[in-house]
Amino acid sequence: MAKAGTVKSNVQFIHTPGGDDLAVLPRSEYNRLVTLAAEAQEDAAASRIVRNSTRALREGREVVLPKAVVDRLANGANAVRVLREWRNMLQGELAVAVGISQNYLSEIENGRRKGPAELQKKFARALGVPIDLLID
Repeated sequence: MAKAGTVKSNVQFIHTPGGDDLAVLPRSEYNRLVTLAAEAQEDAAASRIVRNSTRALREGREVVLPKAVVDRLANGANAVRVLREWRNMLQGELAVAVGISQNYLSEIENGRRKGPAELQKKFARALGVPIDLLID
């Protein structure tokens, strides 16, 4: 009788003339082992994703955004404005932080101007977000 937690197996071992030991097992047992191996690979992949995401968060390459912020961004709201408001910054504060006028920032937030890539980098640094969030 098998102990609790063990699986009874009908594996046969064959010793070949060349010295190899072969295991012969029922297809159902083989399928079970293949499924377990696939699950182990999925678990390992998920663990890698979690480790990589945790490292990216720690290094500032990723940021966790509240759902309300993500929803606004997904609905096409201006990213600079959404992220500035999320960071509880006034327009004047962000404008000073990136070295532009408040009027210029207002035009960017209202979609009348884009600003060069270097300015987008400054926004990302000032807002503490990856540049990807600011680039379409």
